[in-house]
Amino acid sequence: MNIKQAKTEVENSVKAYLLKDKFGEYRVDLVHQRPLFIIGAPGIGKTAIMEQIAQELNIGLVSYSMTHHTRQSAIGLPLIEKKMYDGNEYSVSEYTMSEIVSSIYNYIEETGLKEGVLFLDEINCVSETLSPAMLQFLQYKSFGNHPIPKGWVVVTAGNPPEFNKSVREFDVVTLDRVKKIEVEPDFNVWKEYAVKKGIHSAIITYLEIKRNHFYTVESTIDGKAFVTARGWEDLSQMLQLYEELGIKVDENLCVQYLQQKNIAKDFSVYYDLFNKYKSDYKVLDILDGKYGEDVKERAKEAKFDERITLMGLLMDTVVDYMKDCLATEDYIKVLYEVLKGIKADCNNKDDERSAIEILTDIVVLRTQDFEKKHSKGLLSREKETVLRTVLANLQEYLLSLSQKDITDKKKGFAYIKKEFEKIVDDMERNVQATKVRMENMFTFVEDTFGKEQEMLLVVTELTANCHSAKFIGKYGADKYFENNKELLFYERQQDIMKELSLLDGMML
Repeated sequence: MNIKQAKTEVENSVKAYLLKDKFGEYRVDLVHQRPLFIIGAPGIGKTAIMEQIAQELNIGLVSYSMTHHTRQSAIGLPLIEKKMYDGNEYSVSEYTMSEIVSSIYNYIEETGLKEGVLFLDEINCVSETLSPAMLQFLQYKSFGNHPIPKGWVVVTAGNPPEFNKSVREFDVVTLDRVKKIEVEPDFNVWKEYAVKKGIHSAIITYLEIKRNHFYTVESTIDGKAFVTARGWEDLSQMLQLYEELGIKVDENLCVQYLQQKNIAKDFSVYYDLFNKYKSDYKVLDILDGKYGEDVKERAKEAKFDERITLMGLLMDTVVDYMKDCLATEDYIKVLYEVLKGIKADCNNKDDERSAIEILTDIVVLRTQDFEKKHSKGLLSREKETVLRTVLANLQEYLLSLSQKDITDKKKGFAYIKKEFEKIVDDMERNVQATKVRMENMFTFVEDTFGKEQEMLLVVTELTANCHSAKFIGKYGADKYFENNKELLFYERQQDIMKELSLLDGMML
């Protein structure tokens, strides 16, 4: 299965294991909760889906790589205790609490989350001395005499033997104690993730053209040559940082992340072309409706790869504008709820605090809450950005009130309300401007290529992209709906023609 299907399987299992009966007891007791064992090639996203599941289900996540553990750190250190049996005193070996088990209890105390996932990576790479203890753990969910807390589901992961020399294949006894989930690379699924994560558009368009370069591992004279999903994601971040710093991207950088020289070289060449097309076609001018016949003629005469890249550049830029609008809307909603609380405090006649004091208390409380959640990894990147932006706005309001010495509660809130309305007005203008740019993109594609495969590509990508689908669903887009309807009709017409052709063949 692909990583998206694996995520669904894990999430469903976690939900089932955490289901309680009418007495508040877990329906599946700890012993019969089979740990999940996700096995797949490195860099495929096994760790990432665990973070996503924990955040989406609002449960805890404690992660460990088992390659770093010895028998002592996993089980605990031996401790000699004195015990009485039949009136005689004996020295008995006990064990201190496992580092892994104690970390779960620490996590519960720090976050207040009593349910969660214990994620043990590289589970099939444990040392030979630790292996018997791991077998016991997989069945009884305990290290030594210390079980993991109730409400914590065990998920494990590992790589197949061909990717890691230290892998020890599980025997039947061990496999009979886990739920095995095998994961294979899938570009289409990764692309959904890549769009949400903001992976560099040069990488996405390149892989659209050369999908066989998405994930590969091969043995060479010099050792393993490989390209993984993790490699593409890490390279994406570095591309964006290099562009921001004005540093040239070349093959030497690419090969550090794409450890297959031919693919690294090929992508490096494509990246240069990608930026050349961006400059030559003046993408921003096209979206502003300021393009000449020469641009249209070049696009018409361009080869397939160049046309695909141009479509990618146009859509990527439009979607970036959409993402900005949606991100602004997200933090406006959160900020609005905060301001409702500030308004209530300002209207409370029994509250003797000044406007500055009220806002100061709000900033302190929300900062503390943010830092607590952030330190424990309870926030997605999107949620983190929203909360940081809200805090930044609140701090700006506080600074302005202090500089203007506005202590009166009514005047203070009136000032904050006015500043908030400016943000809303700016967002509405940006939404309208983005809709115009999207309409201009459709006009350019239609004028240049007609309603052919390029238009189908634009409509399909805008439909599949989570950001553009949300923006269009919320704010509308006349040309999108017009072309979507026509293209769907065309596709259905083609299907009917194929069916008629088959019938004719059968009649012959």
